[in-house]
Amino acid sequence: MTDTDATKRRRTVSWVVALSTIALVFDGYDLVVYGTVLPTLLDDPTQLGPITPGQAGALGSYALIGVLVGALAAGSLGDWIGRRRIMLINLAWFSIGMGATALTQNVTAFGIGRFVTGIGVGALVATVGALVAEFAPPGQRNRLNAVVYSGVPAGGVLASVLALVLTDAVGWRGLFWVGALPIVLVLPLAIAKLPESAKWLAARGRLEQARALSERTGVPLVVEPAVTGRVGFPALATRALAWPTALLGLMSFAGLLLTYGLNTWLPKIMEDNGYGESYSLAFLLVLNLGAIIGGMLASLWADRAGAKRVVVTTFVLAAVTLALLPLDLPLGALLLAVAVAGVGTIGTQVLVYGLVSNYYPTRARAAGVAWCAGFGRLGGIVGPVIGGFLVGAGLGGTTAFYIFAGIALVAALVTGLVPRPEHADAEVPLTGAAPQPA
Repeated sequence: MTDTDATKRRRTVSWVVALSTIALVFDGYDLVVYGTVLPTLLDDPTQLGPITPGQAGALGSYALIGVLVGALAAGSLGDWIGRRRIMLINLAWFSIGMGATALTQNVTAFGIGRFVTGIGVGALVATVGALVAEFAPPGQRNRLNAVVYSGVPAGGVLASVLALVLTDAVGWRGLFWVGALPIVLVLPLAIAKLPESAKWLAARGRLEQARALSERTGVPLVVEPAVTGRVGFPALATRALAWPTALLGLMSFAGLLLTYGLNTWLPKIMEDNGYGESYSLAFLLVLNLGAIIGGMLASLWADRAGAKRVVVTTFVLAAVTLALLPLDLPLGALLLAVAVAGVGTIGTQVLVYGLVSNYYPTRARAAGVAWCAGFGRLGGIVGPVIGGFLVGAGLGGTTAFYIFAGIALVAALVTGLVPRPEHADAEVPLTGAAPQPA
């Protein structure tokens, strides 16, 4: 690779990573902003009407049902129509959904708005992993995936901070309007700067376009084993991929159950345990900050030791720290435990996405990521419902934390069963052998 090609590649990868990260910041914002406004909606029936804890848990799940739909739709289309189109369409979709939710006047309309927004979120989450995996240089894939998917907890931090400083000024509706900003701030930039994947073009048999794009972006073409006919979701049902796909889906299910369960209910549980509203939101902030910092450090380890080994370790870390949270710890120790729990839950899910994105061959990558994001969101649906049931039944946070700890431990065992992938990417010069059509 010439110096010019290397410079082009660095610039291209930087834009892909930056735009993908910003997109997921708003995914994380959507995830956490509901948790930050939930106490207000529960305590003030003039906002949307009376809401019970059980209804609140269900409302938290509506967005995740939409995420499931969006992820599976993106997986169905992403391996056929490309990563770039899915990204652009759903940046707009997500923004419109957030704006519509801000205008709702009752619980039913609010739930519909959350569902519609979730479709855009799911499509983005399912697409950026495939996109980054196809641009990232070897040896940097876990790190760059961690950077991108750390946008989710970064969005959580953003939502927590804005809730602390802006709620009195703009109310919960204003916080949702913030989530509509990508359509004016991010989408125009993505249209101008986000390229299609040359690797995807080559896998679809569009070799001349792939070579031209590779020359323009500096990203080398990649040789993979010849495609035998199955593309997208049908490829996941092959003998080589069916078993690991099931295991990876269960890992994502557990990771997102923990992520959504804690982000939705941690402020309320801590408030019920005697901490004021500001402290409760601070716990949410610490949880997501821990996920960002710890997730990045763990990703560096994953590039050296392998993502699977690191994910097992962080799931075990989650189990230990979640079991400690119900104890009567000093405030400093409690904040530290919450931060480490963030690493083991939200940070682990960041690593899971990196593992999944790099596990599948190009012909099935979008479908594989979409499957794990979509099936995983079923766990995200279950997490808030578990919290709502336990809070509504008066069992409080102690039982919830112990249940979440047990789930993290089982997830570590499942991760250990994932076999090594059977494919390997090999970068070749532009004049090298061309990949076979998909």
